[in-house]
Amino acid sequence: MTAPLRSLGVPPNAWMVDAAIADITRSPLESRPITVPTETKTLRLDLAKTAILIIDMQNDFCHADGWLSHIGVDVTPTQTAIAPLQKLLPVLRQVRVPIVWVNWGNRPDLLNISAAALHVYNPTGDGVGLGDPLPANGAPVLMKGSWAAAVVDELEQKPEDICVDKYRMSGFWDTPLDSILKNLGRTTLLFAGVNVDQCVMATLQDANFLGYDCILLKDCSATTSPDYCWSATLYNVKQCFGFVTNSTEILQVIGK
Repeated sequence: MTAPLRSLGVPPNAWMVDAAIADITRSPLESRPITVPTETKTLRLDLAKTAILIIDMQNDFCHADGWLSHIGVDVTPTQTAIAPLQKLLPVLRQVRVPIVWVNWGNRPDLLNISAAALHVYNPTGDGVGLGDPLPANGAPVLMKGSWAAAVVDELEQKPEDICVDKYRMSGFWDTPLDSILKNLGRTTLLFAGVNVDQCVMATLQDANFLGYDCILLKDCSATTSPDYCWSATLYNVKQCFGFVTNSTEILQVIGK
């Protein structure tokens, strides 16, 4: 009787091996196609090849005691993305779409941060910048493991979810995000989070450059920037980098 081959790797990017054989065909995922309307075209996509990236829904960007609020930014717009995500994420988990949280999470010594990145929100050098304690609670700004860098309480993270720390506006720059998505066999990416014209857009653009199919969920995204930044982002996504739709369209198709 021939012993079964052993799985080596993360399915679907896994080989089947023993001492004599390496089967590198990789078992395909069972296709789960759906049809979703967007603002430009109707899409046929495969849930088995889809993941959602939720970017920077963190206290420092969305909470009244967080960093942006401290430096005078009205974070109220960022909170509009919370309710749609609360409805969408449980349904995506039910249909086995990976939930990937892509968040700022800096090293305590800031050795992963350049002077240019530090300058963005602390241009004079004497303000509260990356790694500095917040006056409201002492949490170090966007430091991994701190309250400041944590996802807002209103959005539940599950043990099966995937967390990726980033150190630039793009979630693909100097992170394992691309490797993780390739191991999961995910080529279609839903995008959500804040700010849509900054970190969300930078990550979406890099995803497009890497060959991923990109879909921005408009109701699950937000920005504290002026309205023209929002409009320009939507225009550029539709014109150059992917598609735009709402989570309600996906929920309706899935039947939830």
